[in-house]
Amino acid sequence: MNFELDDIQSSIQQTFRKFVDEKVKPAAAEIDEKKEFPLVLFKEVGKLGFFGMRYPEEAGGSGSDILSYCLAVIELARGSMSLAAACSMQSLMATYFLYRLGNDEIKSNYFIPAINGDKIGGICMTEPNAGSDLNSIATTAKVSDHGFSLSGQKTWVTSARVADFFTVFARTDNHDKLSLFFVPTDLKGVNIGKNIEKLGVCGSVTNEVYFDEVQLPPQFLLGAIGEGAKYLIEILAEIRIMTAALAVGVATAAFEDAVEFAKVRVQFGRPIGAFQAIRMKAADMAVQLETAKQMLFYSAWLCDQKIARQKEAMIVKLYASECANTICDEASRIMASYGYAKEYPMERYLRDARFTLIGGGTSEILKINIAKELGL
Repeated sequence: MNFELDDIQSSIQQTFRKFVDEKVKPAAAEIDEKKEFPLVLFKEVGKLGFFGMRYPEEAGGSGSDILSYCLAVIELARGSMSLAAACSMQSLMATYFLYRLGNDEIKSNYFIPAINGDKIGGICMTEPNAGSDLNSIATTAKVSDHGFSLSGQKTWVTSARVADFFTVFARTDNHDKLSLFFVPTDLKGVNIGKNIEKLGVCGSVTNEVYFDEVQLPPQFLLGAIGEGAKYLIEILAEIRIMTAALAVGVATAAFEDAVEFAKVRVQFGRPIGAFQAIRMKAADMAVQLETAKQMLFYSAWLCDQKIARQKEAMIVKLYASECANTICDEASRIMASYGYAKEYPMERYLRDARFTLIGGGTSEILKINIAKELGL
C-alpha cells in the first residue's frame, strides 16, 4: 500500500488545480450569488474528462482509479462546492446506471454525450416522505399496454431544471422492491417543480419533479424488476467516498484561507498567527484535515483493489464531513468578522460544508449502519 501519487495521479491533480485556480475560484462567488447552474464551467469540466473518469476506455471513459477521481473532486470542491456537487452527481449516480444497464441506444444517445458534458442527467430517488428510508418510496411504474406508466413525486433532484434525462426509482405492480427507469425529461408528463432554496451549494440547482402517467417503453426499465436497491448498493461505497472528497476539498479551502489570513492579519503589533490560541486552532485543523485525507486515500485504495468495504466508506464519509464542518467553523473564527462577511469566501465555505453532512447518508444513519457492521 503506497499513497505516494504516481505520475498520472499527480498530473490529474495539477490539471484540475490549475483549472480551479484560474477559472473556478474567480467565478465561485457569482455562482453562489446568482443561484444558477454553472453551465459553461460544467461543460469545461466535461472537456477535462472528469465525467468519464470512472468508466472504462471501451465505454468512452478514461478508466481512472478512484484515488485519481478523488483528487479531481477535492480540487473542484476547493474552488466551488456548487460546481463540484453538480459535476460529481453527473460523474456517478446520473450516469452509472446508464453505463451498467442501458441498451445501446441509451448509451449512444445519452450516456456518451453525458460523460462528454453535452447532456445532463439527474437521479430521482428522494421523495417528500422517503429520504434515508427507501422502503417508503411511493412512486409507481404500472405495467401498461406499451410498457410502463410512471407516476409520483420526487424532491431534492440535483440539476433537475437543466437535465436531459433522469434515472428514477419506482415500484412496479405488486412488487415491494424498487426498480430503476430511464426517463428523458422531454417526455409528456414530466414536470419540473419549484426550486428548493438552500443554505449553501446554491449554484447546484435542486428541484422537485413530478411524473404524471409518463409512458415508458419496456426498454426504459434499467435492469431487472425489483433490483433497483441492489444496483444502488454497487456504487454506494463510491458515492460515500466521493462525498468525503467533497468534504476534504471545502475543508482544504477554508484551512488554507485561515492560515494565510493568520500570517498577514496584524493585531497588537504582530500577526495573529503568532498567538498561541490561533496556533492551537491551526494545528488541530491540520491534524483533522490530514487524517481525513489519509482515511480517504485508504478507502479509495480499498475500492481500487476491488475489496468491498462499506464500513470503511461510511467511516470516512462520516469523519470527513464532520471534520469539514469543524474546520470551516474554526477557520471562520480565526478570521472573525472577515469570516462572517459576504465579501470573503469563508462564509460560503461554512454554508457549503453543511451539504456534506447530508449527501451519502446523514451522520446519524451512518453511525447506525457502522454499528450494524460491527455486529451490534
